[in-house]
Amino acid sequence: MSFEQALHTSLAAAVGDDQALVAELRGAFLESATRHLDAMRRAASDTDWREAGLRLKGLAASFGATALMNEAGWAAQCPRGDAEALADIERGLAVLTI
Repeated sequence: MSFEQALHTSLAAAVGDDQALVAELRGAFLESATRHLDAMRRAASDTDWREAGLRLKGLAASFGATALMNEAGWAAQCPRGDAEALADIERGLAVLTI
């Protein structure tokens, strides 16, 4: 299941057919996810990197976005600034913002 499908399914299960609420929650999720990704990019230490990755993993888990959760968890274990890990997360979030 894609990031987009997982997010939509999770939000619909939580709030039903209220499309305005789904849109609001989706926006809040994307805003938070983007902040966590930015924190990873700006991480000044390995600890900062790992914590930002784990916060993103937890956020994704709370919204049922298991693919993003797995990417963020993997990234948290990678060396700080790992370009491949960041690119994987960026691609996943780009799909959600289209």
